[in-house]
Amino acid sequence: MKAKHTFFILMMLVLGALNPVKAQDTLTLDLKACMHYAVEHSTRMRISQADIRDAQIDRRDAILAAFTPSIDGGTYAYYNFGRSIDPETNTYTVVTSFHNGYSLSAGINLFNGFQAVNNLKITKTAQQMGLTKEQQIEDQLCLATMEAYCNVLYFTELEKALQGQVATAEKALQLATRQEQLGQKSHADVVQVQSDLAERQYLLTTCRNNLNNAVITLKDVMLWPMDEPLKVDESIAQQTLLVTDPVDAPSVVSQAKQTMPSVLLAEGTMKNARVALKTARWLLLPRLSLYGGWSSSYFTYPGKEGYVPTPYFDQIRDNRGEYIQLSLNIPIYDHLSKHSNIAKKKNAYDRAQAEYEQSLRDVEAEVLRAIADRDGAADALQQAETHAVLQQEAFALNNKRFEQGLISSIEYQTASNNYLNALAEQMNARLQYYIKNSVVSYYKGIPYLDQ
Repeated sequence: MKAKHTFFILMMLVLGALNPVKAQDTLTLDLKACMHYAVEHSTRMRISQADIRDAQIDRRDAILAAFTPSIDGGTYAYYNFGRSIDPETNTYTVVTSFHNGYSLSAGINLFNGFQAVNNLKITKTAQQMGLTKEQQIEDQLCLATMEAYCNVLYFTELEKALQGQVATAEKALQLATRQEQLGQKSHADVVQVQSDLAERQYLLTTCRNNLNNAVITLKDVMLWPMDEPLKVDESIAQQTLLVTDPVDAPSVVSQAKQTMPSVLLAEGTMKNARVALKTARWLLLPRLSLYGGWSSSYFTYPGKEGYVPTPYFDQIRDNRGEYIQLSLNIPIYDHLSKHSNIAKKKNAYDRAQAEYEQSLRDVEAEVLRAIADRDGAADALQQAETHAVLQQEAFALNNKRFEQGLISSIEYQTASNNYLNALAEQMNARLQYYIKNSVVSYYKGIPYLDQ
């Protein structure tokens, strides 16, 4: 997963798309580039990847614990001063002696209630859950980036519309002032036009502030440097592609139940809880272990006159010893701790089952709600497009009538407000439909980065 994002970012660096400071002009990032950047630089993704590495280590440890013995080795060397037992005669002596020994032992569990095998299953599921969690975080980042991106587009387009409204209001004020000089309009009409211009300028200032906040939010979601400029592609705001084909809701629900990270995580938790319950029950049985070892030693009396020690390697050979041990541990009474553990594991399994069933219901409701929202957004977009076209025509006619002195400034301001509201609703409907349609595609099994 990470390698794919890294390759994408490297390609963008080669093209200079992610180096806006060094370029003469700030280059434009589209939505997919913003999502890739957010995923690549997310601290949540780094935390998830660290968790995945931990799960891989746990998996390796479980494999080694199940199929390999534990091996220990040791050695010692010491001088003994004063009274001690002579290893050759088993009698007491007071001569200073030197002792050196070596040992090697190994042990393996032959049967421990299938704990090692079950740990293998648990660590395998945990590793898969780690990857699923990473995918879930990636999907959440992409959706958050998409929403922040669309907010930037909305206020960008609204700013353009308000700039046009301010320019139109300035022309209207110039015309009204000239008509007042000619006696065609009263001073009250001019004041009303000035009020309309002030209102447009106020709305434009407010929109610019909202745009700055939206850009900051997008940078925060992407982890883009706050002191570097960020320019986004605005083509999405002009898209009006509607999906007219009906969606087969049951098939989308079925697909979502098989692919949604929330369901897969809940299913993995349930599987691990079931395996842990089995392990707790098997621990009531005896445990069988096999041990083996080897040891040898060397000694001498360095301060004893006339003493000729046996050569070192001869002593190591002659003093060696081996052992093999088969151990059976039968649990009889442990203050009912194993039974308490079984009860807790059973409760954990019941809880995991309930959470899994709830996740299925949540996903089903989310899918049906997403489909309904998308269809509603499509209808709203069609109506908003029609409304915007009609209000544009109405405003153009009223603008000409105002220039000809056929309508009052209040009627003109009302027409201007209606047109501005229609434009805002149109832009909002387009972006809302884009987001909701992407969510439905996501539930169909298409990741946001692949749409």
